[in-house]
Amino acid sequence: MIKTEMAHKEEELSEINITPFIDIMLVLLIVFMAVTPLVTSSIKIELPKSSQQAEDKLKNPIILYLNTDNTLAINDDKLSLENLANALDIKTKGNKEEIIYFHIDKSVKYEDIMQVMQKLKENGYGKIALSSKKVD
Repeated sequence: MIKTEMAHKEEELSEINITPFIDIMLVLLIVFMAVTPLVTSSIKIELPKSSQQAEDKLKNPIILYLNTDNTLAINDDKLSLENLANALDIKTKGNKEEIIYFHIDKSVKYEDIMQVMQKLKENGYGKIALSSKKVD
């Protein structure tokens, strides 16, 4: 009888209690989370100055509109698909790297959108930003 009680006690003592280990890990995690934002900007550099002024490209953005009746407009000037390249060359002053903001009505067919996109790509305008409304 004594042997069975001793064997039973040994079984209970052989289990490892991991609760203190988990507590320590959570405390360390919280400490690292609190300290990390303080350490992120440890490298300090001084950037060189330039004599050239930065261009403000967003002052006069080029916005291309495509409406439900497939009419195109750049800013407020209506135009046709055939005249798109010439009008963009005038607006961008020949700069093919200019970003074109493309506002499309939600009911316009995909095929019509792709025709305009293809025309832009054929004429070297590769930086196209598609715009949409924010969903509330």
